[in-house]
Amino acid sequence: MPNHRGGKTKSRVIIIGAGIGGLTAGALLARRGYSVLILDQALVPGGCASTFKRKGFTFDVGATQVAGLEPGGIHYRIFSELEIDLPPATPCDPACAVFLPGENTPINVWRDPQKWQEERQRQFPGSEPFWQLIAELFKASWKFQGRDPVLPPRNLWDLWQLTKAVRPSTLITVPYTLFTVGDALRAYKLADDQRLRTFLDLQLKLYSQVDAEETALLYAATALSVSQEPQGLFHLQGSMQVLSDRLVSALERDGGQLLMRHTVEQIKVAQGKAKAVVIRNQKTGETWTESADHIIANVTVQNLVKLLGEKAPSGYKKRVAKLPPASGAFVVYLGVDASAIPLDCPPHLQFMYDANGPIGENNSLFVSVSHPGDGRATTGKATIIASSFVDPEPWWQTEDYEGLKQKYTEDAIARLAQYFYLKPETIIHVEAATPRTFAHYTARDRGIVGGIGQRIATFGPFGFANRTPIDHLWLVGDSTHPGEGTAGVSYSALTVVRQIDG
Repeated sequence: MPNHRGGKTKSRVIIIGAGIGGLTAGALLARRGYSVLILDQALVPGGCASTFKRKGFTFDVGATQVAGLEPGGIHYRIFSELEIDLPPATPCDPACAVFLPGENTPINVWRDPQKWQEERQRQFPGSEPFWQLIAELFKASWKFQGRDPVLPPRNLWDLWQLTKAVRPSTLITVPYTLFTVGDALRAYKLADDQRLRTFLDLQLKLYSQVDAEETALLYAATALSVSQEPQGLFHLQGSMQVLSDRLVSALERDGGQLLMRHTVEQIKVAQGKAKAVVIRNQKTGETWTESADHIIANVTVQNLVKLLGEKAPSGYKKRVAKLPPASGAFVVYLGVDASAIPLDCPPHLQFMYDANGPIGENNSLFVSVSHPGDGRATTGKATIIASSFVDPEPWWQTEDYEGLKQKYTEDAIARLAQYFYLKPETIIHVEAATPRTFAHYTARDRGIVGGIGQRIATFGPFGFANRTPIDHLWLVGDSTHPGEGTAGVSYSALTVVRQIDG
């Protein structure tokens, strides 16, 4: 093994994709002395956590909140190793205000644990034993995760890292490994509490891509608890792009290279080992092959199979083909006059509507609202970003794409107008994104977002490993443990860095 910290020989690492996972892996490896090249077909880095500007407004493309900035959190740890400053941010409190169908008073997911306990006891009488189980599982899981286990393990080194992370307190989670949230609700005789189930369905769809019935309980314990102190969700000052910008600065400071508008068209494999990638310069059309000691794919597992082509291991390919369909997203971006925003509007809201005239898979919208002075709009203006999960297929099969897009846009605005003051005189800019938009700008297969779903068969110990069946080919991003979000993909990147550098 070459000496990565000062020896003459450096291992060459090529990273496919400049999303947060790819940038994190690249910056950390460059810091540790590796020769790093990151390639991405988009205009700007960041993937689904990037931004765009229109008429003086700055819109976050997909991700709008960040976890892991607190001391000991994943971003805190990574930025400390990189010796760069964390971006300024404010805690989201409440993390989300959830409006159930027909209700005008929200369920506030408070950051203060005591306030959140009081809120849920008032909103869901009789459910506290369920929430206490969630709290206990989270406590054990969070400490376990903080000791950097490798899940799922694929060799003795991985298994040793996993074993070192286990403590007696971890064992409380073992009996619940095959439980879903639905199973826990039935165990506590809460299965018929439709209001509680609706709330859980809404929140878990955001973080696990599937509803309460299907979400793995151990994953849900973290997803439902990470909003509270000493953890929390944060709103970045400026935009989500600052996260990418700081990682790029660290990468380039330490000798790494980032090439945007460069598409990786193929991963070359010989004798069961990843050897090189075929690159196309989008501006000139030039193609060439670049060799590497390691190749890291910051792509969906579906994209990885396509990049491998006939070299994709048959079992791996079959497993990917059998995955349940993943969700896409419809997003509407509104630049508005500040008068459109109600007083004391929370930064994040979730609305679920009655079944008539649905928008998206669960008749809901997740909404992020800018705050005065947060860098997303000029004085007297604001941004509203509303998203809904959708089945990607109709967006690819329709003969009237623009008509379908317009219908969804109008429907979303009409529903948002039930809370916001949205009139022609308050709406300054309207733009929408569909699965086809996300596919174009991020190259994600079919424009899917958020990973493959945290079901029992695909979460944690049963999910797709960072260490692929092909030697020296690694997978990071939301298809791997611990799942979606900037914190999740950053953790997967740290795991791969440790595996390569271990």
